[in-house]
Amino acid sequence: MAEKKEPVIEAIVKTARYIALMGSIAVVFMVILIVCFFNAEWPATAYGAPSPTKQIVTTTSPAAHPPADKAIWKVPDTNALPAGEPGKMIRYGRELIAHTANYFGPRGSIAQISNGMNCQNCHLDAGTRLFANNFAGVMATYPRFSPRSGTVDPATKRISECFQRSLAGKVPDTSGKEVRAMLAYMNWIGRGVKKDNRLFGSSTEKIAFLDAAADPVQGKIVYLTKCLSCHGKNGEGQLAANKQGYAYPPLWGNHSYNDGAGMYRLSSVANFVKNNMPYGATYQNPQLTNEQAWNVAAFINSQPRPHMDQHKDWPQLSNKPIDYPFGPYADSFTAQQHKYGPFKPIKNAKKI
Repeated sequence: MAEKKEPVIEAIVKTARYIALMGSIAVVFMVILIVCFFNAEWPATAYGAPSPTKQIVTTTSPAAHPPADKAIWKVPDTNALPAGEPGKMIRYGRELIAHTANYFGPRGSIAQISNGMNCQNCHLDAGTRLFANNFAGVMATYPRFSPRSGTVDPATKRISECFQRSLAGKVPDTSGKEVRAMLAYMNWIGRGVKKDNRLFGSSTEKIAFLDAAADPVQGKIVYLTKCLSCHGKNGEGQLAANKQGYAYPPLWGNHSYNDGAGMYRLSSVANFVKNNMPYGATYQNPQLTNEQAWNVAAFINSQPRPHMDQHKDWPQLSNKPIDYPFGPYADSFTAQQHKYGPFKPIKNAKKI
């Protein structure tokens, strides 16, 4: 009987060794998968969790290589702020731009004259980020002739129009401390910049026009996959912790920019999102293709928002931008084409 048991025992031992070996291989395989998963190049979202929607566009952005004829502006060192009252005004100006709603929003401590957005929702990092509508060259350009108003405007007009259009509100006291503080900050940001300086990254990259019209339907797909987590299903944005301003601004609706704002031009939105959106994108590492940027811009600007009376804008029709969505126009193209494109035929006709 003992001789018959030995082959059975030997078979059991071999089977156990085989199972142990396969288990070890499975564990190693799982470890490799886990390591690969956590080393994947996914960005942190606003909530600190990895986002599976990130897709780095592998084509190099033209904005990543500054041309030789443009100066590269650097953000001034905050440690170099002047002492005393001038330094206090500059700091106060930065605070007003970063947290505008705390002072002028629906529950503002100074006045309730804006929609709850902050200036830095469109001018990122309080107007200091490259290719994000920074303030580097603003003060060097004023006073200047404005084709939109048809007049020579002072620097205070820049702030007034932002309040009326982007913040869909009313003009603050342009001689008051707050406006003077914001101008002091902008002046400090742009110190050393001359009127004829051509600065790298002072606005946004001008991405190429599409051959066809931008498509709001395709843009909605981009929005749902790339933008919804921060800006909400209905474009309502997300309020900051104090419930006074927005951590992520509303992109349409009653608390967003009105249809007289610069962002209501399709190129303004497309260029901005290409360089800065979704969260984590930069001009060196965009996450959207040009087509996605144009289409999502079309979707955003197809949504309802406050209206502004603009009948006095662009008194010289030939100065009106080709993507300005309201007529009359100096050409025969429709308002629909001026809003969504294709823009190449309009541009080519303007050259004739």
